[in-house]
Amino acid sequence: MKFLIQSVLSILVCSAPLLAQSTPNLNPKPDARFKADLLVVVAHPDDETEIGAYLARAVFDQKKRVAVIFGTRGNSGGNAEGQEQAAALGAIRELEAREALAHLGVLHVWFLNGLDTPSQNVLNSLETWDHGDSLGRVVRLVRLTRPSVVATWLPDWVAGENHGDHQAAGVIATEAFDLAANPTAFPEQLAMPRDREDTGNLTEGLRPWQPQKIYYFSDANHTDFLKGQGPSYSATDNSPSHHASYARLAAEECAYHLTQGDSGQVARSALAKNDLQSFEQPVLFIFGKSYVRSGITSDLFEGVGHNGIDYHRPPGFSLPKLTSAKLELGGPWHFYRGFWQAHGLEHLANLIGPEIMVQPNSRLTIPVRFENPTNVSIDANLSVVLPERWSPTRPAPAMVSIPPHSSQTVMFEAKSPEAPLKGGHTIAISARSKQESLGLIRIRVEVELGAMPE
Repeated sequence: MKFLIQSVLSILVCSAPLLAQSTPNLNPKPDARFKADLLVVVAHPDDETEIGAYLARAVFDQKKRVAVIFGTRGNSGGNAEGQEQAAALGAIRELEAREALAHLGVLHVWFLNGLDTPSQNVLNSLETWDHGDSLGRVVRLVRLTRPSVVATWLPDWVAGENHGDHQAAGVIATEAFDLAANPTAFPEQLAMPRDREDTGNLTEGLRPWQPQKIYYFSDANHTDFLKGQGPSYSATDNSPSHHASYARLAAEECAYHLTQGDSGQVARSALAKNDLQSFEQPVLFIFGKSYVRSGITSDLFEGVGHNGIDYHRPPGFSLPKLTSAKLELGGPWHFYRGFWQAHGLEHLANLIGPEIMVQPNSRLTIPVRFENPTNVSIDANLSVVLPERWSPTRPAPAMVSIPPHSSQTVMFEAKSPEAPLKGGHTIAISARSKQESLGLIRIRVEVELGAMPE
């Protein structure tokens, strides 16, 4: 028996190195191949060109690792290079985006399954993108890429291209910024797989991740309101590594998007003529929020540490405490007021007043919302004053009754002039009860041929 026990012990000792070698690593580190310094979240292939000069600077000369998420494949856009449309166009635009970003050395590029939704209403885009599904996908990619900084479209309504998909990208990126480190959000992504070296695992084995800073950029056709709201980067500076201006590097990247007449075709022509004026505007960012010490106009990466940071819970939404009835814009404008509060971005409410750009000879629908916190029903006289050459097509009701402790939204519709107008004009909306004014709203409107459908 003694001999048998010694033999067994001898076998176990001799095989210990072998057992150690075959024992799997029970807690492997996150896959370092996909670690990003900057995660850019946009809507369509070619949206990244809005900050192309900065991306060239970040990748080539700051040696930052960049990853990009596109919300759609741009399947509803035009095609300036061929007749392919719909799903075929989406396939082409995906390749254009991958090749364009590869020109900058950016290879980690993901696409959500959102549908290209041509409107200016962010709520339309969130619906067609399947908001919850798209958010889960972006949270997954934040946890996979573990970015220090997120950059995305401004979640606000501006007079410019103002695509609802652009706004949706900004909304979902902000939500993912605040959720990716929350272990109760999409917990199936964080649950350990039963056997990572086997097949059939459904849970994902990711880890919570809190990005440190978020910045926004805008496609508004006026930039005065952006100045001083975040860092600014020159596009006319020369890249030390490539001995060319960042404007030229941005144009080279943009030129891959040839299906798009207002980006890729413009870039190809600019490079052929050596006229880079369209790409020489500075890249302006809007400071969103930071969980590390950083100035509003400081570099995107100021204060950023190499290690992760703890979860920071956003403030969340709380109902405003009103004591009297109030008139405000409804629809997307109302959504944004609550959204900014919920995510600690109230300073965005002060960036710019309500505005919109519309096409000539088009209809504009405006929702107005009444809030009545009192114990009695209120009858309000509603007045709408349109700019010169505008005409009502569905007039607002002259009188609105709002029951106690309730809200009510009414719509009115107006038709824009048949020709473009220079400058901005104002739609004024006011309401009054017998006792008091309920509010005055002024919406700045521009009438331009290039406006998105409302």
